[in-house]
Amino acid sequence: MSIKITGTGSYIPKSIEKNEDFHQHTFLNTDGSSIDYPNEVIVQKFKAITGIVERRYADDNLVASDIGFLAAQKAIDDAKINPEDIDYIICAHNFGDVRANTIQSDILPCLASRIKHRLRIKNPKCVAYDILFGCPGWVEGVIQAQAFIKAGMAKRCLVIGAETLSRVVDKHDRDSMIYSDGAGASIVEASDDNSGILAHESASFTYDEAYYLFFGNSNNKDLCPDTRYIKMHGRKIYEFALTNVAQAMKFCLDKSGIDISEVKKVLIHQANEKMDEAIIKRFYRLFKAQAPDDIMPMSIHKLGNSSVATVPTLFDLIRNNQLKDHQINKGDVIIFASVGAGMHINAIVYRY
Repeated sequence: MSIKITGTGSYIPKSIEKNEDFHQHTFLNTDGSSIDYPNEVIVQKFKAITGIVERRYADDNLVASDIGFLAAQKAIDDAKINPEDIDYIICAHNFGDVRANTIQSDILPCLASRIKHRLRIKNPKCVAYDILFGCPGWVEGVIQAQAFIKAGMAKRCLVIGAETLSRVVDKHDRDSMIYSDGAGASIVEASDDNSGILAHESASFTYDEAYYLFFGNSNNKDLCPDTRYIKMHGRKIYEFALTNVAQAMKFCLDKSGIDISEVKKVLIHQANEKMDEAIIKRFYRLFKAQAPDDIMPMSIHKLGNSSVATVPTLFDLIRNNQLKDHQINKGDVIIFASVGAGMHINAIVYRY
């Protein structure tokens, strides 16, 4: 028995925020002081590092569970299954449902329950729960789905990653330009062929690294000190990811028994173009190999960093031939990998 992804779906918001739209923002240093150079220079430097040209924001009438439902419905349709036959719904997110122009997160009930409700699934044995695992949440959800199926507790699982990061950013922080909204979903189930998950690896680095991403005050000291926004220590995350993500991917590939030459694509969390490129180079260097030019598909340029949604959205785009110059063929070996708040890391080696 193999365990594979039989259907995918994604929701990409229609509202586009271009880099030029930030030229009128008031960016400040962490101490609240003014930045010495104009926004045009700030945005130019930002693009050079992250690769982001534009990002997507959800419409004001939608929250994370709404876009998670829309992605889930597409995955169910793609897998051609009856929703009543789903045994688990696992929804990865970080901030729950945050309504537009508010500061409060809503996770009562959990997003997975809300999505199950929207799907009109009657079966009470379809268990719905959320997972908080930072940006690697969707990948970890797939790993958990595999465990349920291997243990005989499930035959079919729906795994979703949904986030509206645009609603928890500090507009006075340059890092706010990284984040975006989106959702991706997949159906994971048992199969009789030889495709599917070959190996997986997960790790949580918390001793020194737990708060590399955190909730903190606005850079604008005139704003309410009790309101918190997503913040990060970018340089520390970069240095951490460069070593540890590459190493986790190596552990995972070694466990799979697959040679590095067989890997066709690496679908890595769309966090930062330069960081992702450096991770891939380090990963191949561990095998004394050269990374192929087309090994790493990227969606961050147009979609930004939507946290738990980046990897499933990227996979869905490629499966549906919507990412130029990238495709996955039957039998291809691919790697899913992610890193994020916690600090958590994970990877899956997968035969398509």
